[in-house]
Amino acid sequence: MDKILSYFSDMFVQLWENGYIQRGIWETVYLTFLSAAIAYAIGLPLGILLSVTDEGGIRPIKWLNKTLSIIVNIFRSMPFIILMVAMLPVAKAIVGTSLGNKAMIVMLVIAAAPYVARMVESSIKEVNAGVIEAAQAMGTPNMKIVTKVLLPEAKPALIVGAVISVVTILGYSAMASTIGGGGLGALAIIYGHQRSNPDIIWFSVVLIVIIVQVIQELGMWIARKCDKRIK
Repeated sequence: MDKILSYFSDMFVQLWENGYIQRGIWETVYLTFLSAAIAYAIGLPLGILLSVTDEGGIRPIKWLNKTLSIIVNIFRSMPFIILMVAMLPVAKAIVGTSLGNKAMIVMLVIAAAPYVARMVESSIKEVNAGVIEAAQAMGTPNMKIVTKVLLPEAKPALIVGAVISVVTILGYSAMASTIGGGGLGALAIIYGHQRSNPDIIWFSVVLIVIIVQVIQELGMWIARKCDKRIK
């Protein structure tokens, strides 16, 4: 056991001194959260629209809901690795390149926004129908029902959904390293797989697991604090 710990300690020091670990962690974190922020800027209103225009929503619009659902389902049903390759021309058109971190962000947003939309839709549909009916009975406009009733009531579920979405995007970012992006996925691929060093691969996995646990615990703590049902 001491020899194993000593070996991993030496490997950690070597990677740390070369700056691989710091760069991998930083790129993974900023790519994940930047992509998640942009994906939520797109997915949150899209999810609200899906919920509001649904048959049981506050403003049913069948054709709009059906159209949006089909678009979201198409992107959600595609495996990320296939979607990533298919969207290379889109990334190049938007950021001027189909490789690297800029292209990776485009891929992550395209893959995550529909996922976020469905998470938001599901969270809003969990709101007690009685609360919505009470707001409608008082003559509250639909926009205020969304901003003052649906979103506040769904806040804990939205936060839990956000945590799940961020963790999913983190997993996508590791796969997106295959198109030349950075992060811990690149560390595992370049210095682990391509150099036949499985220890670095597992070391990268451990670091990713730690990041996931931090995000999970922090997100769940925030969700519990926002949940009015928990005293």
